[in-house]
Amino acid sequence: MNGSNNQTGISYKRDALFLSLAGIFLTSLVLGNVIGTTKFVTIFSVALPAWLLDIVPPLIRDNDIYTMSVPVGVIAYPFTFLATDLISELYGRKKAQLVVWVGFWMNVLMLFLMSVNHWLPNTGGVSGGLQLFEGVYEFMIGNTIASMIAYLVAQTVDVRLFHFWKDFTNGKHLWLRNNASTTISQLVDSTAILTILFLAGNLGREVDTIGKLVILIFNSYVFKFLFALIDTPLCYLGVKLFRDFEEDPSDYSLYEGG
Repeated sequence: MNGSNNQTGISYKRDALFLSLAGIFLTSLVLGNVIGTTKFVTIFSVALPAWLLDIVPPLIRDNDIYTMSVPVGVIAYPFTFLATDLISELYGRKKAQLVVWVGFWMNVLMLFLMSVNHWLPNTGGVSGGLQLFEGVYEFMIGNTIASMIAYLVAQTVDVRLFHFWKDFTNGKHLWLRNNASTTISQLVDSTAILTILFLAGNLGREVDTIGKLVILIFNSYVFKFLFALIDTPLCYLGVKLFRDFEEDPSDYSLYEGG
């Protein structure tokens, strides 16, 4: 009886962990799509030393000053990769891919609900922020559609590459599959979404050349790349903390025998 209760408790905690990781994934995804490129923020500015000036192209610096400026949506998005990497490691490829597809359809649902609210007639004198709503809606449509296309490709690449490296290394070297999958998939994502938004004219009037687009792609990718380096110890920590709830059907265990 006690064994049955213990197994039930573990099963409950395993499900709760999966739902929590899926919740982090979906919240970060939807938030990133809603706020998108509504605002660009400066992460840091740094004066480059002389030896770096020959390496860093003039296109992405102002004389000797490099400024990392990224859209606010980018800050939320890397958490989706941390969540899918943990789900991939603990629950397997099928569940990770399931979360990717659920995220895609949740964005479709969000677009549908926002469109219904846009189409319904306004109640005059009652609405507290009609212009704000319409501005968010118009901006979100193009941003979310572009993001959905880029997201579906990038997340699918991330999940498949993660499990390719997991099979290749027999479940060892989490740092390799975590970084090799995330860094490549985030380059795909940054390039795809910003290119689509550029072609749609949804990046602002000043982003009017391919050169300026390249700067945005570079900055976004560098930010995501740096986050991927931080993501690796967090992924190791998460796998170690939650190893008792692992149910990956591939039977590979990162900490097997240790």
